[in-house]
Amino acid sequence: MVSAADILNARILVVDDLEANVRLLERTLRGAGYTSVASTMDPYEVCELHRKNRYDLILLDLQMPGMDGFQVMEGLKEIEAGGYLPVLVVTVQPDHKLRALQAGAKDFVSKPFDLVEVQARVCNMIEVRLLHTEARNYGKLLESLALHDSLTGLANRQLLAEKASLAIAHARRNKSSMAIVYLDLDGFKEINDTWGHDAGDNLLKMAAERLVAAVRQEDTVARLGGDEFVMALWQIGDADDAARVGEKLVSSMSQPYSIQGRMVSVTASAGIGIYPAHGEDVDTLMKSADLALYDAKRAGKNSYRVSDLSAISCS
Repeated sequence: MVSAADILNARILVVDDLEANVRLLERTLRGAGYTSVASTMDPYEVCELHRKNRYDLILLDLQMPGMDGFQVMEGLKEIEAGGYLPVLVVTVQPDHKLRALQAGAKDFVSKPFDLVEVQARVCNMIEVRLLHTEARNYGKLLESLALHDSLTGLANRQLLAEKASLAIAHARRNKSSMAIVYLDLDGFKEINDTWGHDAGDNLLKMAAERLVAAVRQEDTVARLGGDEFVMALWQIGDADDAARVGEKLVSSMSQPYSIQGRMVSVTASAGIGIYPAHGEDVDTLMKSADLALYDAKRAGKNSYRVSDLSAISCS
């Protein structure tokens, strides 16, 4: 929640072409306890200042020579992608108030100033602005949580599907290939049964870190649940390239893990489906990779298999 301290520490910009008005508003706001009050008498500076400082409130005079407040607000709209202008307009013209609100301003004060009214409107506007920012950030957090695995921070199934679809579209446009790698840990259940779920969770986190380190930045690593991981490889040359990635992933996962002061060894098995040879959409490629993983498991685990190709052991 927004606190009184948050409001008083908000960033405020005073914009007026008359120095007497600027000094009066600055003195009033600082006297009320606001700690971050800046000002300018040049309307052409406002947008660049806001781009740099992201003010929580801009007290904006509407009538200024060269560039009026309405023009300033048009520039601010380009900066505020969300469309929320933290603007409290200052005007001596009553008929400008409605126009200012229609242009995006959130409130107004009249000249000559009623300083008690100014303080009240400033406080209310800043509180609304901070609540709006808090809600937007919370929304972004919820969106992130909805697209990522809560344990490892990797992409979840929904985000994987989106990223893999983009990779397929890119490969289709460029007449190239991409791949899906389906991987799980051999014997993960035994780790949970022997050392407990905390140890299992730690193992999954470390496995996730190794997978991310083993692929390129543009590739996507996802956890679907349990010990099941899927990689969407943005672009590959051919089946041999996919095989080299499979070998690298399985080899990396088989290195010992330090868990709760003990060295634990597990292996991994992987299956690979390649676009367009083994499917031209995400679901088909996932099924191809899953079947290849099953073949790798039947071949003795600690191995990978490219769909329709023979298993290759990494033991």
